Amino acid sequence: MNQVKNKEEKVVRLAKPVRKGLLRLVFSRFLIFFLLMLFQLGIFFFLFEWMNVVVPYFASLQILLTVMIIIYLFNSRMDPSAKLTWMWIIALMPMAGGFFLLFSRVNLGYRKLSRDVREQIDETRTILAQNSQVLREVKEDGSGTDALVRYLNRSGCFPVYKDTAVRYFPSGEDMLEPLLKELEKAEKFIFLEYFIIEEGYVWGRILDILLEKARAGVDVRVLYDGMCEMFHLRPGYFRLLEQQGIQAKTFSPIKPLLSSHYNYRDHRKILVVDGRVAFNGGINLADEYMNRIHPFGYWKDAAVMLKGRGVESFTLMFLQMWNLSVNEALYHPYLHPDFPSLPERKQAGYVLPFADSPVDEDKAGENVYMDILYRAEHHVYIMTPYLILDGELENALKYAAQRGVDVRIILPGIPDKKIAYSLAKSHYHSLVGAGVRIYEYTPGFVHAKVVLGDDERAVVGTINFDYRSFYHHFECATYLYRTPCIRDIREDFDRTLSQCREVTEETMRHEKWYYRLMGQVVKFVAPLF
Repeated sequence: MNQVKNKEEKVVRLAKPVRKGLLRLVFSRFLIFFLLMLFQLGIFFFLFEWMNVVVPYFASLQILLTVMIIIYLFNSRMDPSAKLTWMWIIALMPMAGGFFLLFSRVNLGYRKLSRDVREQIDETRTILAQNSQVLREVKEDGSGTDALVRYLNRSGCFPVYKDTAVRYFPSGEDMLEPLLKELEKAEKFIFLEYFIIEEGYVWGRILDILLEKARAGVDVRVLYDGMCEMFHLRPGYFRLLEQQGIQAKTFSPIKPLLSSHYNYRDHRKILVVDGRVAFNGGINLADEYMNRIHPFGYWKDAAVMLKGRGVESFTLMFLQMWNLSVNEALYHPYLHPDFPSLPERKQAGYVLPFADSPVDEDKAGENVYMDILYRAEHHVYIMTPYLILDGELENALKYAAQRGVDVRIILPGIPDKKIAYSLAKSHYHSLVGAGVRIYEYTPGFVHAKVVLGDDERAVVGTINFDYRSFYHHFECATYLYRTPCIRDIREDFDRTLSQCREVTEETMRHEKWYYRLMGQVVKFVAPLF
């Protein structure tokens, strides 16, 4: 018993815990960066005010600029909701609004990232071969999955696979031990790409294994988002990992300079071991995701584990992001490992791992969700932490419900972000009025990103129902068609639904006034964030 206890308490800590409270904020990098960026904004607004005083024809210039910008917005490919928001901003403050519109469209500091991502995708567009027999099978059954494959391959290399075993995890704690066991089996390489990594029990247990494997000669690589280092890790944490033999990188680190590239975050969660097993879903590598701590009640999440040929798609996704900052990109040694890639026995159904990138014009994540809504005949069940919709997706949800499809959405009962919570509520009247049934999870916070259609197709991944996931984040997910684990997803949804309260016209009338007010006000600028 003592040995088990000692093993669980063993946590590799490369840095001391950061101090909490006001002292932490005063001395934090976030406060310094925030003040520097606020100073830069102050300079810009000062210049605009100065121009109002010294330029006698400034009003005429504003009118001309407003007309030009509105004409530009009408003819742009921007989402209609975003166009409307920008038009209101331009009407209220033409010069300042025009500057920020130009700033967002020029993508200062973002063009190199965009170019590098496009180059990696273009160079690897055909690196994974599509099995023609598998594609023929899904085409002949009339499901439309073959059309989805063709669509997704506009923006990358995403074959559809069969004979890939999939296991569904309805929570972080259910995933942890299987994940650790697979890490311990690693012989060649371990790739981790996560939006959030945070020191604690969970990361400590994982790190113990990573360090052991690195010392044994396994190629261990860790990639995490720059926002993670801002809020969850000490500066230069990747260097501490490198000193221990682990290759590590920060994606798009935050610097105290105004740049639109901060909007584009790596929100993906991918773990690949030896090219034979992969994990994907909403679960980050931190204690709250595994319910070791409870900042927002019980943390309801979801993930999948793949074994088989489908794993190579996640290997490719990781390498594309990793190779953004290397001189010589290597792919084939990791996409064709010397380990068996097929599961022990034949597997039913089809698996289609895919990624969504903000650097192209394809809203792959949103369109996959809408594809499920449009094809559904009986029901579409959704779990998502956020509900911040553009007009297209809101109409798709309403249309499905209005034509008789049972559309149900499970959202958090305890929010992690009050503004996002109020924005979700701003959609309630429209959706419920169309027949969509909305539920709030009373035990805590729902972080799962799951869509289930007719118990035949499902998506489990990192893609939220919000603007950031659809327009600004690098995302990934696993599309499942007629796989056995879909039964587990349905059972998990039913179990979760039993712990929810339904939103009705009556409950909406008794909603707290500040949520209603905040949702209506913030909805005005929601497409920009």
